[in-house]
This record gives sequence, C-alpha cells and structure tokens, in this order.
Amino acid sequence: MDNKMSFTTLYDVQQLLKRFGTFVHLGKRLWDIELMFIEVKRLYKDGLIDKKTFISAQLVLKREHRKEEEKDRSK
Repeated sequence: MDNKMSFTTLYDVQQLLKRFGTFVHLGKRLWDIELMFIEVKRLYKDGLIDKKTFISAQLVLKREHRKEEEKDRSK
C-alpha cells in the first residue's frame, strides 16, 4: 500500500485517518484537530505512514489549529 501522500486541507488528513479506520468527531473543531494530531503521530510511530506523509499532515494540522485558536481569541 502506498502511504506517501501530500496534504493541503484538513479534509485530506481526515481521509488519511479514515483509510486506517479512524473517524474523529468530538464536537469542537479544535478538539478534533488535536486528536487527529495524536492519531497521525501514532500512525507514524507504528510505521504505517512514511515521514513525508507525517510531516505534511502535521503542517496542515498545525495551521488549522492556529486558525481555530485565533478564531477563539477574537470572540
């Protein structure tokens, strides 16, 4: 199975997690992003995804997390 992927959106990361049977919905977008970060890290540590995929997914998750924090601060 080719697990080398490049990501641009949170949806892309969700699709990666779905490929491994992981569905994340906690009810708050910020919490979802944090749990996705943990799950992506677990996939990498278990050798299920390569380093490029891991880094690409992390970058998207960090960007989205930052956006959500900024939204929360502006409320």
